[in-house]
Amino acid sequence: MLQYAFNQYTLAQPQISDPQLKIDVVAKGLISPTSMAFLNTTDMLVLEKDGNVQRVTNGILQEKPVLHVQVQTESERGLLGIAAKDRKVFLYFTESSSIDNSIRNRVYQYQWNGDQLTNPVLVLDLPGLPGPNHDGGKILIGPAPNETGQYVYVVIGNLNHDGKLQNFKDGLDPDDTGVIFRVNPNNGTAPKGNPFPNDKTTSRYWAYGIRNSFGLAIDPITHTLWDTENGPDQYDEINIVNPGFNSGWQTVMGPISREGKAQEDLYQLSGSHYSDPLLSWKIPPALTGIEFLNSSKLGTKYTNNIFVGDYNGGNLYFFQINDNRNGLKLDIFRSALSDKVVDNNQEFSSIIFGTGFGGITDIKTGPDGFLYIVSIGDGAIYRIIPAQANL
Repeated sequence: MLQYAFNQYTLAQPQISDPQLKIDVVAKGLISPTSMAFLNTTDMLVLEKDGNVQRVTNGILQEKPVLHVQVQTESERGLLGIAAKDRKVFLYFTESSSIDNSIRNRVYQYQWNGDQLTNPVLVLDLPGLPGPNHDGGKILIGPAPNETGQYVYVVIGNLNHDGKLQNFKDGLDPDDTGVIFRVNPNNGTAPKGNPFPNDKTTSRYWAYGIRNSFGLAIDPITHTLWDTENGPDQYDEINIVNPGFNSGWQTVMGPISREGKAQEDLYQLSGSHYSDPLLSWKIPPALTGIEFLNSSKLGTKYTNNIFVGDYNGGNLYFFQINDNRNGLKLDIFRSALSDKVVDNNQEFSSIIFGTGFGGITDIKTGPDGFLYIVSIGDGAIYRIIPAQANL
C-alpha cells in the first residue's frame, strides 16, 4: 500500500537504461510533492502534500507558495491532484470543516492571474471517510474518444467502503467512491455521452470498481483514457478505461481467470463492462504516474508511448503501444509476459527503464517536449532529455 506520510529517500542521481538519454534536475527543495501542472513554457505549479501550491519558474523554486489550502494529511490524505488549462487550475485536496469537523475530498476550480490562484469554485464534493487512505486524487483535463469537448477526469479510491461500487451486490448504493468521474469543468455536471446517464449520482461516472489510483493519462491519438491501479498484497494494474469500465475491485484484481471469478460475479450497472488489465504485477510496486509522451523530442521509439512510475522502488517503466493502440507490445520481452502478469524478479527487471527516482508521484510531458518526473522522496522534479542536449 502506498503511503504519502513521509520522505524516506535521499537525493541521488537516478539512472536510465538508454545511453542516448540523460536526466537533469529541474527543481529541488520541495516537501513531499504529489503532482504538477504546466502553466506555460517557463512556469509550472507543484503541489506539496501539506497544502502548498509551489511555483517553479525557469527551474527556480519560488520563495513563497502561490496558494496554501488547509488540508488533512493523515496517511494518503492531502493536496493530491492538479490540472491546468487556459488559466483555469483545478485542485483536488482533502478538506475538513471547522464547523462540523467533517472530512471531504473536494475539487475546486481556481483562476490563475499570473501570480496567484484566486476565485475558487467548488466543482466536486466527494467523501473523505472512513479512509484515511485510498483517496485517489489525480485530475486530468482532456477529450474523450470521438468527442471534441474538454472534460475533467477525477479519480477517487474506495476509501475502504464496501458498497455496490466495490462490487458487493448487496452493498450500499453508489456513493462516489472507487470511481473515475468525467464532468464539465465549469460546474461538475455530467456531460452527454457519459455511460450511466439515468441516475443523478452515477451520471457523472466514467468508470467504477477501482480500489485506488495515482495515475491517469489520455492517449493523444485515440483520446482513450488509461489508468494505473493499486492492488492490496497482489496485482497492481495498467488498464484501458473505456466508458462504463468496471475494474472489478474487490471481487477481482489482476486477470479474472486467476481469481476464479466471472463477470457475472460483479455488480453491473446498466452499460458497464469488465476487461482484464493490459498488464499487472503480482507483487505490487505501488504504481503511480502514467504518461503518454506526446512528443518526438526523445526519439521515435518513445513518441506517443507510455511511461509508468512506482512509489516503492522509485522505478520508471517504459512500454510501446501496439498498432491498434489497445494494448502493450509485450512480445519484445519474449514469452515471459504472454500472460500479461509480472510474476517474478526476472520479469520485473526486464521492464524497468529507470531506477532511483525516490518514489515517483507524477509524470508529465513538458511544453518543451521532454519527460518530467516528480519524486516525493527526493523532493525534486527530474527531466529526461537527449544525452547531447545542452540546455
